[in-house]
Amino acid sequence: MAFDVASVRAGYPALADGFAYLDGAAGTQVPAAVLDAIGAAYRSGLGNAGGRFPASQRSTALTAECRQAIADLTGGDPAGVILGPNMTTLTYRLAGTLARGWGPGDEVVLSRLDHDANVRPWLQAAERAGVTVRWAEVDTSTGELPAAQYAGLLSGRTRLIAVTAASNVLGTRPDLPAITAAARAAGALSYVDGVHATPHMPVDVTALGADFYATSAYKWSGPHVGTVIADPALLETLRPDKLIPAPDTVPDRFEQGTPPFADLAGVTAAVDHLAQLGAPGPGRRRERLLASMAAVEAYEQELFGVLLDGLAGMSQVTTYGKAASRAPTAYFTVAGHPPDQVARFLAGRQVNVWAGHNYAWELTGALGLRDHGGAVRAGLVHYNDRSDVDRLLAALAELTG
Repeated sequence: MAFDVASVRAGYPALADGFAYLDGAAGTQVPAAVLDAIGAAYRSGLGNAGGRFPASQRSTALTAECRQAIADLTGGDPAGVILGPNMTTLTYRLAGTLARGWGPGDEVVLSRLDHDANVRPWLQAAERAGVTVRWAEVDTSTGELPAAQYAGLLSGRTRLIAVTAASNVLGTRPDLPAITAAARAAGALSYVDGVHATPHMPVDVTALGADFYATSAYKWSGPHVGTVIADPALLETLRPDKLIPAPDTVPDRFEQGTPPFADLAGVTAAVDHLAQLGAPGPGRRRERLLASMAAVEAYEQELFGVLLDGLAGMSQVTTYGKAASRAPTAYFTVAGHPPDQVARFLAGRQVNVWAGHNYAWELTGALGLRDHGGAVRAGLVHYNDRSDVDRLLAALAELTG
């Protein structure tokens, strides 16, 4: 069955403003079902968790439902779903916790492909612990992160590798199973940034080989909630900083402060929304998600091909990245026009894009773009359609004359 993007778009109130929302790589719009779930949670009456009264018990139930929904989305175990305000905060928390077991002579392997949220927390923790940092490099001509290089980067002293499931600017999806298998063979843990990958493909953390998999709901039509998924048995071995009275159970011990219970209801609704895209049919939510996200991936890749072909046909446009497997994200420059000027011009034509390094600090430095304004980023998600792409291409044609 064809992907019914018109029906999908009808569920997003924000899209009625007439803009082409090609800024999804920085955060997606929210469907009415998510807005309704958040509102309903507040209207029902909520209390802090752990109480004996119904409002408190509702909050406890919303938290459990959210963990199960995220587990269904990623193929993880709900008992290993850590909730927090965002991926960056959680990654700093995990880095500080894991680094307690590191010392001089130990090593971590980072990737130049990654968003800085999966670089700086580990780099800073390594510096404090006196740990050696090794770098997996990007082939700047293709945007690939060759998996074969990890054989020369890993050793018996490697404690952790941090790597992305998809670049947030080039879209590159590295061969994660090969990379994480190499890490496991060396006795190292793998921390995978799945923020940019999760909205665009079916996810199975076990198949990817990720010991930790991080994602953010606001990148897949949910509210601003971050999560890290791990094996509960692994989490049991870690002792993060926490308040004495706070729960010491897993995963609660990693969650500092009171969570936004109504937003957790919104996360569950966002997962349910993803599960019904592409007419996936009956079955358990996990099965429906796999079918639905496969349909999303196929639709987005077809539309991405139209975008890439259009950009390739413009002599004044230079695109970056041509990896074999990519999330639908285009990163490009326009000759004679600084990236921020291009983004400003496109905004005037009701096209939302981003310009700059987009926190891909190491990558844009390696590409020679970071110190010159970066580039323009246009990203597709499941609610974008051909008219969005056509409007971007028409505006660029107007800009370039």
